[in-house]
Amino acid sequence: MPSSLLAKPASPAVRLTKVTKTFGQHTAVNQLSLEVPTGCTYGFIGPNGSGKTTTIRTILHIFHPDSGEVEVLGERSTRAANDRIGYLPEERGLYKKMTVRRVLAYYAALKGMKRAAAAGEIQKWLAKMDLSEWTDKKVEALSKGMAQKIQFIAAVVARPELLILDEPFSGLDPVNLEVIRSAILELRAAGTTVIFSTHDMTMAETMCDFIFMIYRGNKVLDGTLASIQQSFGEDTIRVNTSGGAELLRSLPGVELVRDLGQSQELRHPDPQSLLRDLASRTTVRHFEVCKPSLHDIFIRIAKPDLQEVHMPKTTGGGS
Repeated sequence: MPSSLLAKPASPAVRLTKVTKTFGQHTAVNQLSLEVPTGCTYGFIGPNGSGKTTTIRTILHIFHPDSGEVEVLGERSTRAANDRIGYLPEERGLYKKMTVRRVLAYYAALKGMKRAAAAGEIQKWLAKMDLSEWTDKKVEALSKGMAQKIQFIAAVVARPELLILDEPFSGLDPVNLEVIRSAILELRAAGTTVIFSTHDMTMAETMCDFIFMIYRGNKVLDGTLASIQQSFGEDTIRVNTSGGAELLRSLPGVELVRDLGQSQELRHPDPQSLLRDLASRTTVRHFEVCKPSLHDIFIRIAKPDLQEVHMPKTTGGGS
């Protein structure tokens, strides 16, 4: 038998087993079991207050679960693997009076990195982020976008095996967003396991090998995009008509019309009857029955809390 068939599968980078975390009377995470394969990009999605950040902080041992087991990079003991983890918190913060070089060297030293190795990584990352000329400037002189890129470098400078990013794209302009996106994919290609939370469903769809959704503390989705879409079936209809979204909303049986500008997405129990109805009322330029987008699936699950998706958090423990 070939030796490759005898090889044991790689242990997951993160394994949570029936983890529960409460804050007073509020259950932020409820009996959560989750496995993050080594070397993948794993997306956390869910409305604000659903338990994403609590889960991330539990993985990092910032929070201790009330019950259940947490295993990170093969270690179960508290903080045992922390030097092998890079973390970008949602609440950004840098030492503003320090120079860029010194603040990055400080973060590298916290992870046990040797000074010479850290200097090389700092130079490499500053060049990659087009920030080399800011090396000896104080952090307070940076623009918001520059500071966010420095914070990202601080999370990756020590070459982590596991990189955890809480809303890494929040507030970035399109150019800087693309820089960070490309850097994440490059790290993943080099073998780093990447977990990131996001409200950008398109980013989750295009970047993630696996997607996990938590809703009111409970896991509601976990798998590849294809497997998640398959579980919801092909019940989404994309159309382009001269009548537009208003006509669609007036038709019987039509549900959840999402206006995309040049086309619309909707659901209807009988696509053929809808097509006949549309053809009798307006010009139909495009009509397609397809799998729902992640955006559509998110809204179906989280519709009762839809307003929360765009609201700032009101508590620190349940996000």
